[in-house]
Formats: sequence, structure tokens, C-alpha cells
Amino acid sequence: MSDFATARHNMVESQIRTNKVTDTAIIEAFEFVPRELFVPKPLMGVAYVDEDLVLGSGRILMEAMVFARLLQAALPDASDKVLDVACGCGYSTAVLSRVAGTVYGVDKDAEMVAAANERLGSLDVDNAAVVAGDPLQGYTKKAPYSLIVIGGGVERIPEPLIEQLSDGGRLVTILYEDGARQGTAVLVEKFGATVSKRVIFDASVPLLPEFRNEPKFVF
Repeated sequence: MSDFATARHNMVESQIRTNKVTDTAIIEAFEFVPRELFVPKPLMGVAYVDEDLVLGSGRILMEAMVFARLLQAALPDASDKVLDVACGCGYSTAVLSRVAGTVYGVDKDAEMVAAANERLGSLDVDNAAVVAGDPLQGYTKKAPYSLIVIGGGVERIPEPLIEQLSDGGRLVTILYEDGARQGTAVLVEKFGATVSKRVIFDASVPLLPEFRNEPKFVF
């Protein structure tokens, strides 16, 4: 077993299995996808550490435990069409491709998008692709989606993303409400015109720049 394969197995055993993640398909997805391929070369040696990795261009590689628990709350399966928002390097898209039917990643950095697709191709992923676009606007061309995942911390969930959820669709992310310093993992569900939100667990990940609230000016 290579050093990276050993690190990946240890990540699954010590970071994921021990933190309330029991879904076999999700565990196998994290065991399969080589996390080190989705980070810049200087970060390959720390790809499996138990923390978020800053990738540049406002993007992060979310801590594996947090991402795994988000997915377990979302209950993805082969019937799901997923939108992976602010997917950055494409790692989350690759993991999602192992547990969902179809996955569309969206991000604004053209070079990052191209690199993500190249990595997906190297793993022979044929049910996922990353497109260039504004993460705040989602990807209307393939909407609606039964699951939307936002790959970082947000202070707000844009209405266009809610609109792109199908009836019965779910959205998961880490939400910082009302200027809170501690984020919470939330599961948003849409049934007809009703949208509900449920807190799953406490979590702190870096905020995505586009998903910060606009500053309010006080006179």
C-alpha cells in the first residue's frame, strides 16, 4: 500500500468512521477518491490532515469529517442529480459521483474548472462534470436538482439555489447566521412552496467570499 493509500485509509478510519458516519457508500467513496490529486503539489503531503486546506481563489478543501457528515445528512443515492456549488478543485464532485447518479460542479475560476475536469477524467468519472459559472446563480441549464451541496461556509443561501431545488430536494452547507463565529451544518428541504431548515451539527469551515452578507452601512 502506498503512503497516500495508507493515509487515505487512516483518514477514513480515524476521521470519518469515528464521527458518526456509518453509511457504507459514503465511506467507500472517501476510501476510493485520492484526495492528494485534488490539491496543489505543495499541499499533497498534508492532503489527509484533519483540517480544511486553503486552495486559493477563495476555495477550500473541506475537512473530510465535516464533508462526510454533510453527505450522510443529505442521504445521496443513485437517483439523485446533484449540484456541487463552489466545487473548486473537484474533490467533492468526485466523491459525490460515487454516491449519486449525476453530478454537476460549478465554479467561476476557469483554470480551476479545467483542472477539476482533468482530474475527474483521470479517474474515469463518467457521471460528473464541472462547469464555469457564478456559484451564487447555480447552474440553471440542468436544474432542478434533488441535492445541492455548497462547498464551504456561507452567511446566506442565495434564492437562485433554492429555486433550483426540485420538489423534495435537499441542500446542505455550513451556515453562519447573524454574524455568528460558530457555524452550523444545516439541511434545507423543499416541499412545494415550503422551505424548511434543520441544524445537524456544529461546524466551522472558512467562509466562501461570494457567500458573505453584503456590508450594512450605519449613518
